[in-house]
Amino acid sequence: MPPPTVVDAWLASRRFGIVIDAGSSGSRLQIYSWRDPRTVKNEQGGRKLNVLPTVEKGARDGDSWVTKVEPGLSSFADNPEGVAAYLAPLLEHARTQVPPSLQAETPLFLLATAGMRLLTAHQQAHILQETCEFLKYHSHFKIEDPSSAGPCGNSVRIITGEEEGLFGWIAVNYLMDGFTSDNDTPTTYGFLDMGGASTQIAFEPSREERAKTENLIDVRLRLLNGKEIHHEVFVTTWLGYGTNQARERYVGRTITEYEERMPTNTGHVIQDPCLPKDLRLTEMPLQPSSAETHSKAPHTFVGTGSFEQCLRRTSPLLNKDAPCPDSPCLFNGIHVPPIDFSASHFIGVSEYWYSSEHIFGLGGSYDVVQYERAASEFCGREWSSIVGEHEQTRQKGHLGGDGEVVQNGQVVGTGKWGTSVEIPRLQMQCFKAAWLVNVLHEGIGLPRIVDPGGNGTTNGDKVAEQADSKGLGRPTFQSMDSVGDIAISWTLGKMVIEASKEVPPLSPNARPLGDPLDDISESSHSPIKPIRPFLDFDAIEDHISHRLPSSLTRHSLGFSPIGFLFYVILVSVFCSTVYRLRHRIRSSVRRFVRKRDRQYITEGYSMEEGRPLNGSPQRPSSPSSRLFSKLLDPTLRFQQLSGSRSSRPSPLYVGESDGVSRSGQSSPRRISPIHRSFSYPTPKSPAGVNPSPDLTLTNGAATAYVPGSPRLHDGSMVSNGSVASLTSRSRNSSRLDLSSVIPRQTISRTNNSLPSI
Repeated sequence: MPPPTVVDAWLASRRFGIVIDAGSSGSRLQIYSWRDPRTVKNEQGGRKLNVLPTVEKGARDGDSWVTKVEPGLSSFADNPEGVAAYLAPLLEHARTQVPPSLQAETPLFLLATAGMRLLTAHQQAHILQETCEFLKYHSHFKIEDPSSAGPCGNSVRIITGEEEGLFGWIAVNYLMDGFTSDNDTPTTYGFLDMGGASTQIAFEPSREERAKTENLIDVRLRLLNGKEIHHEVFVTTWLGYGTNQARERYVGRTITEYEERMPTNTGHVIQDPCLPKDLRLTEMPLQPSSAETHSKAPHTFVGTGSFEQCLRRTSPLLNKDAPCPDSPCLFNGIHVPPIDFSASHFIGVSEYWYSSEHIFGLGGSYDVVQYERAASEFCGREWSSIVGEHEQTRQKGHLGGDGEVVQNGQVVGTGKWGTSVEIPRLQMQCFKAAWLVNVLHEGIGLPRIVDPGGNGTTNGDKVAEQADSKGLGRPTFQSMDSVGDIAISWTLGKMVIEASKEVPPLSPNARPLGDPLDDISESSHSPIKPIRPFLDFDAIEDHISHRLPSSLTRHSLGFSPIGFLFYVILVSVFCSTVYRLRHRIRSSVRRFVRKRDRQYITEGYSMEEGRPLNGSPQRPSSPSSRLFSKLLDPTLRFQQLSGSRSSRPSPLYVGESDGVSRSGQSSPRRISPIHRSFSYPTPKSPAGVNPSPDLTLTNGAATAYVPGSPRLHDGSMVSNGSVASLTSRSRNSSRLDLSSVIPRQTISRTNNSLPSI
């Protein structure tokens, strides 16, 4: 079907937004629309502008505003290249619904949830990169530039369970008019969501509790009149406390207790009150408490169908005795501010709705007595009777549950995914009903409304009247799936924020609106930690926390055990590497130190010998230096003839110690490593040819001329008879070496025990 054209009256001043909910079982694309707030403001006025923009379906009629593909995006963990073909049908559907002229200004978001959180950071990064490139280069929709949030900014990323709860809270209060500002102190609805892996809660504490509670999320929205509204919301999640993972923990706990009680029994048949009567299921111990200490053999669970016993057996799974680092806590040691149920009213979605409506037909206002009665009747039925009724209802086409096919509000088929989906829901209905009741009342603390005379004849429609007669006003809790024709979904909450961003503010200096996470100044103190595809410890804990003992969770320890383990391994690897390379490191340090010491020694010798500090040799051929030497020659000759001794040698004429101190004692002779004399065999010169002027014959040896070395006035080198000694001197004696002028007795090398010079 071609997209609508701009000449359509319904499209006048209409804006669009697209959200792809990339869940664990599939990706659902939902298109929303709203009228341009500027147009609405010009057309209306007064109190009509004291509301948020009206967010509707992105299609005028029918269900073309939503479509879905399977399986989940996380299934491409080992094949990221397959993401393009997977998302192509969703993108093509969006093109057919949004006019081409509006696509460039239509924001597109792909926000991944539970399935993607369980992948490794490397897998997450590859999938997000492939998704970003496909959406950006194969469509004209509005997508953000790269940022710290991801390769496509906030347009393509993974959201946390807390963010899901926060967006759901916005959606519920938007649909239930909880954001109307007619009252100075409006009362918002609390939000409860339960899935297979986790459960979330989001609510606005009372004014007194808000003043005492930290880590609240500031939610800012803008009404059509430009006025901003602020709400401080508390949101948290319980990982491992969804229905499926709660069942895993229940199975592990039951097998452990059974084998401790009957260690020699090889039948492995366990009586289970949380299954319909006579239902037999084979279960494997998946929890460490059973798998590590007991056999991993399969066990047969046989249903006894006792809802009351199931309530008692599942209540310890709430872990109410877990340490509470930040009091008060509800269950599993997670802090939650006190809830005033006389003012706070909650709406539950997902499993709260499925477990109430699909089997019992009790969705809506919640009556605990009626709910427990329906659950007791269902659990006590024979399994064969339940299966028979299931087949009859399926033939009539009125089967409730996950498998029904609805078109235009009518059930036209069932079992879209086969009976393998419907039967497991019936099998687990007794357990899920008990778990839901325990979470609501034992966990969250929802009060039970029970008349002293009994209320066995009440039904859901009368709960509101009973609540009002008891001073509670609106129902304390109700399960819902939609309001009107719009489903309650966190994706709607995201679009309410986007529509609110387009409302012009009252002041040009007003701070721009953003997602609640964007308004957090210090993310380190935030209760919501954004998921980034690099060493995401929270995502790893999402995957394994429900399999860890409660004492090893981050809520009990006060820190992330996964992060702690990572840094311990990192430090261990570093220390091991340094230890293995210790000899190389020590040698490198020594070479560096010695090189530095040699540089200091070189500079010291250079200063003692009157040489430049940069080590460059003096140029004896310089005319100025030769003139300076001629002027000093008479002075030096006078000092030598007069036999005068100087306390400090002249830097221009430094001799070398002859190895004998003034006191007559011998001292080792030190030769400058910079300024040495070299002796070579005397070359034979042809007759009549003088040797090289740079070689001085001394006792048959040729002494190399070293630039800068002093000479006598006749140009010959000063020698002590065997070596040129004018280029070095002893450190132990600072004196003029007059040996070349005043002859001294030669010391025999063979008879003298003194060191040779």
